[in-house]
Amino acid sequence: MLNRLFRAVSALFLVGLVASCGGAKPEPTKFKSYDGPPVTQIVVKKGQREMYLVSGQKVIKNYKIDLGSQPVGAKQFEGDGKTPEGLYFINRFNPNSLYHLSVGISYPNNDDRARAQMMGLRPGGDIMIHGLGPYGRAANRPDWTAGCIAVNDQEIEEIYAMLARNGNGTTGVPVFILP
Repeated sequence: MLNRLFRAVSALFLVGLVASCGGAKPEPTKFKSYDGPPVTQIVVKKGQREMYLVSGQKVIKNYKIDLGSQPVGAKQFEGDGKTPEGLYFINRFNPNSLYHLSVGISYPNNDDRARAQMMGLRPGGDIMIHGLGPYGRAANRPDWTAGCIAVNDQEIEEIYAMLARNGNGTTGVPVFILP
């Protein structure tokens, strides 16, 4: 009899414990949804530290950005700390980025490879638009990346959603990176 009473009280306690968990706030998610106009191009103005997401001829969103640690001039080779300049394309999405989320840019293209090869160097790669992740803003200094374009984590969530279009991964969007 005492054993049954103990089991009943234990069961009620467990039911109460599980029920109390249901009222907790849901974890915030880094995967947002977006149902606005499609992004048809991205324009990066390195000198102004601005990035514009464009639909047709209308800017739908703009962001302040950080660049590579040596922001003046186009990327020439791996390790130069420069952000590329020219026409590239969105070519991949990384939901598991060390920098919260990231969206890949198609650097290096054939011209970039040839230029680096003429110098006997590798062009580098893995150029992304990404968030800050655990690195913050690299000791609060601007232009801290290895050549990528950085925004804050909330902004990369927006950008990722705008380009991914609710999971459909829109690759091929042109990215114009201007001096």
